[in-house]
Amino acid sequence: MTIVVGYVSTKEGEAALERAFEECRLRQDKLVVIHSDRGGAGLSGDSARKNEDDLRQVRARLEEAGVEGEVRGLVRGKEPAEDLIVVAEETDADLIIIGLRKRTPVGKLILGSNAQRVLLDAPCDVLAVKAR
Repeated sequence: MTIVVGYVSTKEGEAALERAFEECRLRQDKLVVIHSDRGGAGLSGDSARKNEDDLRQVRARLEEAGVEGEVRGLVRGKEPAEDLIVVAEETDADLIIIGLRKRTPVGKLILGSNAQRVLLDAPCDVLAVKAR
């Protein structure tokens, strides 16, 4: 069994990762941590290095937590929701865990919602967590 978690270095991403660790220990499932970045001109060398540092730290935390799994940094030009859904399909995941942040109605309208897309299009159950 596999759990897929969307991770970014924010309090919402941290909440999702911590919950994924808990769920994996409870279910004795494998964890696939996904950090999705569209890349392109917006991804500077500094940003890429920070992403790699973040992912290195997540790998260490995965080992410390005693959870079997892998960490994938994806820079494929896709939206994060699409990457999560594709990886969930590839791994035949039982659960996707995402972090939610509060957004204004205008923010939802203008920017769209990766969380909404995952909730509606995922091939498996989705657990949405909020940061404390």
